[in-house]
Amino acid sequence: MIKKFLFKNFFKKYFEKKIYMLGLSHILSIRKTYSEIDNLGNVDYKIFSQNGEDGIIDYLLSQLKIDKAKFLEIGVGDYSECNTRFLFQRISGEGTIIDSIDNFEQKVKKNIKKWMGNLTILNQEVNSNNILEILSKNNSLSKLDLFSLDIDGIDYWIVKELPKNFSKIAILEFNPLFGPEIEVTVPNLKKFDRKKYHYSNLCFGMSIKAAVNIMKDKGFYFIGTNLFRNNAFFISKDFAKDKFFKNLNIIDLSEAVDYSFSESRNLRGKLNYLNRKQHLKEIQDCKIIDLSNSQEKIKDVKQLIEI
Repeated sequence: MIKKFLFKNFFKKYFEKKIYMLGLSHILSIRKTYSEIDNLGNVDYKIFSQNGEDGIIDYLLSQLKIDKAKFLEIGVGDYSECNTRFLFQRISGEGTIIDSIDNFEQKVKKNIKKWMGNLTILNQEVNSNNILEILSKNNSLSKLDLFSLDIDGIDYWIVKELPKNFSKIAILEFNPLFGPEIEVTVPNLKKFDRKKYHYSNLCFGMSIKAAVNIMKDKGFYFIGTNLFRNNAFFISKDFAKDKFFKNLNIIDLSEAVDYSFSESRNLRGKLNYLNRKQHLKEIQDCKIIDLSNSQEKIKDVKQLIEI
């Protein structure tokens, strides 16, 4: 049993090293074209992120001329697949990661060499009532270069509590199922769990328009999404698009929600691969907050039903 564990661990580290080296090689190669990029999808590339965020992050940091980024990521799991792991390993970075899973710090340390950088690991559940206190205690919003939030739930309400211009770059998860036209989010519930809120796993987070508008209030502009269409990227208005991203075409919000993935589950928790129209029907009785109105059921929001 011990030999089997050591063997498995050896190959895990071996392949992760290969993944890192291949990813770094790709990043260094494509950097030569950054000044000519006209579509964010052209730099979408996965190394340790869930989808293509690693490549997009490198592009944005490079365009803003940020060599040693200070970061904050909320919702990282065991740090094996997240938005800042490659960044931490690449630059021996400084940052804070937050999640609320068992043995969080021990699990993170199995995936990185913590001594390589200055990484604060906080095992805490984040909500709209405690976010500012948590960040204040750990000085986590001081001169922040990159902010990432992905907790599959009350993301909107957490962002609402943040100060203006809290970072230079921000990455927010959104729910493309909610479409491009309306501002909606799930209610601000303590200990929100998307699996418990609805068995389908489909009703969580905020719409892309809700994300764009709340970030506009915070002093950011929308720069695009990953190709998977679940993470939106924002830049502080201190860094004018015409100066730093003059060649980049910003996609329309209707394109930003043009997704193909299906995470839907049946009552037994098994994937059932419903299509997009079936997604909405499945969660039609879920309560959501229409931010321009009041609490609704999905089946009562006319713009959603017409998608």
